Amino acid sequence: MPQSANDIDDLTSETEQELKSKTEIKKEMHQLQDFGQMLVEMSKHQRSRLPLSEELKHAMVVADKIRNKHEALRRHIRHIAKILVETDMAPIHHAIDVMNNKHQQETAKFIRLEKLRDELIEQGNPAVEALLTEFEHMERQKLKQLVRHAVKEKKAEKLGKHYRNLFTYLKENS
Repeated sequence: MPQSANDIDDLTSETEQELKSKTEIKKEMHQLQDFGQMLVEMSKHQRSRLPLSEELKHAMVVADKIRNKHEALRRHIRHIAKILVETDMAPIHHAIDVMNNKHQQETAKFIRLEKLRDELIEQGNPAVEALLTEFEHMERQKLKQLVRHAVKEKKAEKLGKHYRNLFTYLKENS
């Protein structure tokens, strides 16, 4: 029970902050419905990698069954949004970000391997030895042979089989 006028003002300001306008509530629900729609549109494999609650997993199974029934699916997505209100969304968003970032990581790895291959061809034996100290499981003889053949191809200005084989070997063993 408030002791003074300041205490009453504090209580009033706290309840005003907790109350949301009807527009804000609708906006949040529409965002959750859009997120639920995105989850429904994901493949089963992608959804299996998300940390969904049992209730959400069950809702996704039902959504898969009624996918061709537009109005029923729309109502079900509203139900999913209500489930999402009570769910901690941070782990789900994190898992989705990781899945989306995987393509960027693969591209960066591809570029790094191309640079490594070009360095091996340009620098020759010293670069091969440096790479072998970093990746001890690589076969010295095979790597040197691939580099030697790729250098010959580059001198002949006909990049082809050995150039690709060197890249493949680096990809498999690094």
